[in-house]
Amino acid sequence: MFISTAFAQTAPAAADASATSSLMSMLPLVLMFVVLYFIMIRPQMKKQKEHRAMIDALAKGDEVMTAGGLMGRVTQLAEGHLTLEVARGVEVQMQRSAVVQVLPKGTLK
Repeated sequence: MFISTAFAQTAPAAADASATSSLMSMLPLVLMFVVLYFIMIRPQMKKQKEHRAMIDALAKGDEVMTAGGLMGRVTQLAEGHLTLEVARGVEVQMQRSAVVQVLPKGTLK
């Protein structure tokens, strides 16, 4: 009878210890997610936002470079695509998302 009373008195302390240990085992996982967010996810979201703003700001006459390496002047704009003049009399139609960089005016001769 004496032994069962002793176990009964220490039972709540053991339950608190197991809750604390399970919380401590979750801490590295949460910490890794926070680090991953600030190192990878947040900068990627920022880069996507800047690219979207650049694509939305395209105007007729802008000189651009595409993901395929084509450089040309924008001659026509539509909602999802644009027409790019790559040489005198040569026009190529492509998606707006293919534009990766807007070049300074006068880059193309």
